[in-house]
Amino acid sequence: MAEKQSQPQIEIAIDVNQISCRSTTLPHLEASIIEKPPSSVLSKFHAGYFRISLSLCSQALMWKTLGDPVDDPHAFRQVFSMLPPTAFALLWSLALFTLLSQSVLYILRCLFRFQLVKKEFFHPVGVNYLFAPWISWLLLLQSSPFISPSSILCQTLCCAFVVPVLVLDVKLYGQWFTKGPWLLWTMANPTSQISVIGNLVGAMAAARMDWTESAVFMFSLGIIHYLVLFVTLYQRLSGSNSLPEMLTPTFFMFIAAPSMASLAWCSISGRLDVASKMLFFLSLFLFFSLVCRPALFKKSMRKFSIAWWAYSFPLTVLALASTEYAQGVTGNIAHTLMLLLTAVSVLVTFALLVITALSSNILFSSKLTNPVRGPAIITSTTTTSTASIS
Repeated sequence: MAEKQSQPQIEIAIDVNQISCRSTTLPHLEASIIEKPPSSVLSKFHAGYFRISLSLCSQALMWKTLGDPVDDPHAFRQVFSMLPPTAFALLWSLALFTLLSQSVLYILRCLFRFQLVKKEFFHPVGVNYLFAPWISWLLLLQSSPFISPSSILCQTLCCAFVVPVLVLDVKLYGQWFTKGPWLLWTMANPTSQISVIGNLVGAMAAARMDWTESAVFMFSLGIIHYLVLFVTLYQRLSGSNSLPEMLTPTFFMFIAAPSMASLAWCSISGRLDVASKMLFFLSLFLFFSLVCRPALFKKSMRKFSIAWWAYSFPLTVLALASTEYAQGVTGNIAHTLMLLLTAVSVLVTFALLVITALSSNILFSSKLTNPVRGPAIITSTTTTSTASIS
């Protein structure tokens, strides 16, 4: 008893005012920690958002192609040539502003969220969209109303935009070549064709600057890997590792690759030859094959997502290829087809612009993407890993 009484007594003083002050300020502190607009946007903004700039830049190139004066007696081309230059300038400026904004955001993401960029680099879907900004810049450069294709500035910028595409080619294609076909079989998905499109756009840009050898080099690099990808995807699309429902719009990338190949080879050869026609007919067949299966895209259209922009770019490239085809052949069928595809492309792009503007709060909602995990997580299966990148 004596020992127990000799132990010092500890008295705990509780200040009620401090507790009330802490309880009232703690939610505000938590809110300030959770709500960090710059870091939140950088965490949620991934390369998949370059679908928007890709579509707008291709639209700018299509409008410039249709607006160029040509010896075409059909009234449809005459109407486009009569459009005021201000309309095209506004579209080109919108594409430039969108691409600049997204490029700046992604540069900041590389500086402050490098771990997320690294995960995206090794992601089977995310790595393909790293080609998208360079493709967009090349398309915007070719559609520029201010820079001539023969100018030194245009040639310098073209080289600057093509080099990252080649660097990504070495990483992606070299990985497929050295690690065996099992890696391609595991990672291949419809978005893998964006890497092929990057080479074909580079070939088209080089051909328009009269760099024939460079254009043939880029074209051969893209078309060979397109054949490998097409066969691989054709064999595994019905398997168990198919894309999740929200990414089914990316199936339209099957249209973009042969359409861009037709445009690139037409620029290299200088005319619409048999090879260009064959590639255009292939893209046209794939387009009708997808359009005749609306049930494939039914579930992905229930809720808006950035993956919807995967419809616009392939349709625009197909319309561009139909323009070259209508210019190279005679007959009303080709021009009617060009009219229909161009109208569909413009309507789809305009509708996506309106829907995106109305749903801008949904795109960066915290419920869609976990800012801690980021948009690109590497998992063992393609289905679970690709769902987070959309």
